[in-house]
Amino acid sequence: MSASAVFILDMKGKPLICRNYKGDVNMAEIDHFMPLLMQKEEEGALTPLLTHGRVHFLWIKHSNLYLVATTLKNANASLVYSFLYKVVEVFSEYFKELEEESIRDNFVIVYELLDELMDFGFPQTTDSKILQEYITQQGNKLETGKSRVPPTVTNAVSWRSEGIKYKKNEVFIDVIESVNLLVNANGSVLLSEIVGTIKLKVFLSGMPELRLGLNDRVLFELTGLSGNKNKSVELEDVKFHQCVRLSRFDNDRTISFIPPDGDFELMSYRLNTQVKPLIWIESVIEKFSHSRVEIMVKAKGQFKKQSVANSVEIAVPVPSDADSPRFKTSVGSAKYLPEKNVVIWNIKSFPGGKEYLMRAHFGLPSVEKEEVEGRPPISVKFEIPYFTVSGIQVRYMKIIEKSGYQALPWVRYITQSGDYQLRTS
Repeated sequence: MSASAVFILDMKGKPLICRNYKGDVNMAEIDHFMPLLMQKEEEGALTPLLTHGRVHFLWIKHSNLYLVATTLKNANASLVYSFLYKVVEVFSEYFKELEEESIRDNFVIVYELLDELMDFGFPQTTDSKILQEYITQQGNKLETGKSRVPPTVTNAVSWRSEGIKYKKNEVFIDVIESVNLLVNANGSVLLSEIVGTIKLKVFLSGMPELRLGLNDRVLFELTGLSGNKNKSVELEDVKFHQCVRLSRFDNDRTISFIPPDGDFELMSYRLNTQVKPLIWIESVIEKFSHSRVEIMVKAKGQFKKQSVANSVEIAVPVPSDADSPRFKTSVGSAKYLPEKNVVIWNIKSFPGGKEYLMRAHFGLPSVEKEEVEGRPPISVKFEIPYFTVSGIQVRYMKIIEKSGYQALPWVRYITQSGDYQLRTS
C-alpha cells in the first residue's frame, strides 16, 4: 500500500493543486487536515502523521507550503515520506524556489510532473534530469505522429540516457566530511560524529561501468588485505544512489554502478568516532555589573601543521543589552552583529598548530535587566581542503566502457564544520 492522493496546500490549508492516484479516498477529506493540525499543535502533540476516521494524512512542510499524502489502511510510511521529499527536490530543480507563487505560476508542469512521479500510488520516475528530457518548461508544440516515450524511461538504466558523447572523458570525485561536535563548559566532548558524502561529476561517453574502491575495513577483512587497522575505516549508515548495485555491495563490498550524467551524490555515510576537536576554543567572559563586559577568546588549530583551515568564522554570543564594541585580534577581523547578539571573528587562513587571540570590550547599561539570560554556545565554521578526519581514501576508480576509451578520475578531499559548538561557562 502507498499513497492514495497527493495535495499541495497553502499556509491556510487551502488546496493549490492535487492529484488523485487511486480514487479510494474522498478528496474532500483534505478539509479536515488543517483543523486537525492546529488542534494537535495547540495540544503540543503534533506528529508527522495525522488521522481522521480511517484516513491517514502523511505531511511535510516546505517554505509556505504543506505537502500532504492521504492513504487508507497500512501504507509504507517511509516510502511516502521519501516520495514527498523527492517531490520537493524535483520541483526545486524545475522552479529554483518551491513556494506558493511557483506552484501558481506553473500549474501545467506541476500536473505533468505529478503524473510522471507517481502511478497508482507508487513512485515511478523521480530523477529530475530524466524528467527534464520530456517535461520541459517551454510550451509544447503539437507535432502529430512524433509522440513517443523517451527511451530512458523504458531503459533498464532509467537514470542515464544513451548516446552521450564527450571529447574528454573525466570523473571528478569529491569526498566531503562534516564534523558535528558539542563540547560542554568543562571541555568534555558530549557529541562527536562525522557525516560524509561522496559526490561525483561525471563527463563520460556511452554507458560506462564504474567501480569505486575505498579503504573500507569490512572489505579489507573479507579480502584479507594486509591493511593496518589505522589505514581502514568502518563506515556506518551507508546510503547509496539508486545506480549502485546493492546485491554486489552486500556480497563483496564492491561499489559498482552505471552513473547518471553530470552531478550526483553517490553515497553518504556516518562515523560515530571520538573526533579530536579540529579547532579548539577557550573563552573567558567577564561581566562587570552596570558597566562593561570583557571577552577573551583563544582559538587553536588542532590538526596537521601542513593543513590549513579556510574561511574560519567564530561566532561568540554577547549580552543583548551590550553596546559600544571595541575589538583587538591577533589575526583576521571581528564585527558585532547586534540583531543576532554575536561577535563574528573571521580568519581567512588558519594553519594547523597555530593559536590566535581575540579580545572584545562592550559597554553595559547602568540599569540591570530583570530576567537572567542564558549563555548560548560559541559556534565555529571552517573548511579544510585536502584532508579527511576519518582517514577515508579513494583507493581506485575503474572505468570500463565497451569502446575502451581512457578516462581520468580526479579526487578531492574536504573537511568542513557541521553543527560545531562549544559551550561557555
